[in-house]
Formats: sequence, C-alpha cells, structure tokens
Amino acid sequence: MAASRVRMWRSYFESSVLLQRALDDRLRDAADLSLVEYNILLLLAETPDGLRMGDLARAMVFSSSRLTYQIGVLERRGLVCRERDAADARVIRACLTDAGREAFDRAGRSHLTAVRELFVDDLSADEVATLDAVFSRLTARLRDPEALRNNSNLK
Repeated sequence: MAASRVRMWRSYFESSVLLQRALDDRLRDAADLSLVEYNILLLLAETPDGLRMGDLARAMVFSSSRLTYQIGVLERRGLVCRERDAADARVIRACLTDAGREAFDRAGRSHLTAVRELFVDDLSADEVATLDAVFSRLTARLRDPEALRNNSNLK
C-alpha cells in the first residue's frame, strides 16, 4: 500500500477513535449516557413503534448478545422496554419509554453541540460533501456481504 494511503488510514483510524472517545466522555458528563446508549435511543426515537431486536442489532452493528445486554442496561434504567410484536408474538421489539425519550432529548442538545465543536465546524462545505459521499458509499458496501465478496480489493 502506498505511503499516502497508509498515512490516510492511520489518520482516519486514530481520529475516529479519539472523536468517539471525546463524544462518549461529553455525553457521559452531560447526560449520563454512553455514545452506544445514545445511538440506541436515537434509533428507537426514529421509530415510534420500536424496532425488532434483530433489526436494531443490525443497525447498531452489534451481535444479538451484545444488544441484549445493552437493552437490559437501558431497561433497568427505565429508558427502554421490550414488548412482543403484535403481528408475530415470537418477535421482541425494543421501545423507547417516556423517560427514554426525555433522556434522549436532553442528551441530544449537548451531543449535537459536541459533534459541531469536535468535528463539523472544522470542515468546509466541500469536505462535508466529500466525506458524505465516501462514508455513504463505504457504509453501503460494508453492509452488503455480496459486494464485499465480489470486490475484496481496495481501490
């Protein structure tokens, strides 16, 4: 791999870890939520009827057991609940409680401020467009196992 690509990869890897750590620290301080917990609440807030546990695990890129653990933590705190699916009683859905909605709303304000301060405000409009294009394409490719099998070489 060319030196410029190695430098780019290392810069991306280190900055993404540092950014996630800083966002996690700020969320914990401001709202007593981890970044992972906030992301779960975000996904549930976007779906008023809740999400099937399997769909939530895929959206979070979690194993089923990790998601079950995280939902259990949030459930004990009264932020989410688990319910049987009305259409298929074999399916469990995770749902946001009223307390979970309030916690998400409170955390959202400080989280958006942190995202702006730590990341977005440092980017030009062209950089935002480029990063959006790159990460949207990468996410789509990585979520499609068939595409990964057919194109295992990095460009």
